[in-house]
This record gives sequence, C-alpha cells and structure tokens, in this order.
Amino acid sequence: MKFESYQFDDLTPRQIYEIYHLRVAIFVVEQSCAYQEVDETDLSARHLLGTDANGQLVAYARLMQEPQQQARFGRIIVRKTARGAGNGQALIRAAIHQIRCLWPATTQINIQAQHYLDRFYRSFGFVPVSAVYLEDGIPHQDMILKIND
Repeated sequence: MKFESYQFDDLTPRQIYEIYHLRVAIFVVEQSCAYQEVDETDLSARHLLGTDANGQLVAYARLMQEPQQQARFGRIIVRKTARGAGNGQALIRAAIHQIRCLWPATTQINIQAQHYLDRFYRSFGFVPVSAVYLEDGIPHQDMILKIND
C-alpha cells in the first residue's frame, strides 16, 4: 500500500469524493451512526490516503496538529474488503510516521478510540487516559501515545 498525505486544498475532487464516500460508508452506514461526518476540521487537517496498486483508496486517516506540541489522528478507516490483511496496522504506523515528519516537535499523539479497538491501539504504545464514554452511541476512550526521541 502507498501512503501520501495532503492538505485539503491539494486534494483532487475525485480524491475528496473517494474519502467522503468511504468515510460515510463506514462511519454512517456500516456503524449505523447518524452524525455530521463531514465537518470543518477537514479544511485544516492533513488527509492520509492509503491506496492499492490500482490507485483505489483502501485506508484513510485524518491528522491534526494541536497546541502544546501535541497532535491527533482520527477518522481511521480501512475498506471492508481490505480488512484482516494488516492494512490497519500499516495505516497507524503511517499516521504516526507522518505526524512525526509533519510536526517534528510533537511529544504526544491523542486519539478518541472506539473501545473495542483498545488492544489494537495498545499494541502501538497508546494508553487509555479516560473512562469509556459514549460518542454518537459508540463506546470510546481517550488514549495517548507519548513520543520520546
């Protein structure tokens, strides 16, 4: 899989369509969660696209810089037909790598993880820093990854 990140204004109309189509298919339809999936954060975030050999969008993450040398990623998705083949792990590794390259002073990465993925995120060094809570009807927890150089 090939990973590239873009500012919103550098995305092509086709890439924007593919991103929104995949995000809505997973977050709204598959997870039966009605919420404003497309939001203003899209305009300032970096968009990490993972494409296959045919150029099809397979994986996606949204990367955001935060105050106090922190960053965040979210909207983590892997196309349903591409799950179970290590693409999720590749996406998280690429997201962490991109954050470190884009914002080298970053000392902490924050995420709001779906609770059922606790072990998955822990495997990358994330630790929970909140109790489990509901967001849009889905159990989540806040997690952080401290970055030491």
